[in-house]
Amino acid sequence: MCVYNKAIIMNIVKESLAKLLATENLIVEHRQVDTAQFNVETRVLTLPMWHHNSNLVVDMLIAHEVGHALYTPNRWDFVKDVPLSFVNVTEDIRIEKLMKRKYGGLAKCFYRGYNELHEEDFFQLEDEDINEMTLPDRINLYFKLGNFVDINFSIEEKHFVARIDQCETFQDVLEVSKDLHDFC
Repeated sequence: MCVYNKAIIMNIVKESLAKLLATENLIVEHRQVDTAQFNVETRVLTLPMWHHNSNLVVDMLIAHEVGHALYTPNRWDFVKDVPLSFVNVTEDIRIEKLMKRKYGGLAKCFYRGYNELHEEDFFQLEDEDINEMTLPDRINLYFKLGNFVDINFSIEEKHFVARIDQCETFQDVLEVSKDLHDFC
């Protein structure tokens, strides 16, 4: 009988989860990187080799990156009109919403994963006044950690929060991201 390393078995399970959610045979790599990422061209999902008390964060990262695999087009014609950072914040919010809609059980996965990251102060908020951060950063944190922290928005800013929440297509993402960039 062969004895396998627990980490190797877990990696195989997580790779299988990613492929099943994505409904394609994408490539899953585990590397020493700062964050998870998905390359829409090469179809490579890279997971960081982080150590957490549970699998909640890894499951959340997989769900998020698979959202890019399913919903983010390999399209870059917008970069001359709006910075990638604005599109990335808005697209991340959209794909997580679509993943929760497609796989109903993922809502708890995202909630618990972001809660664990918040408890670990992953976003380094402990000594920060969130309400002094840039609008895109506050919007990003609102959709990830809004259940765990209070974030204030002006009337004009709430308009962008609502528009981002309503994004269904990548074109919607591009339009609101450009408007958000112009506003900022």
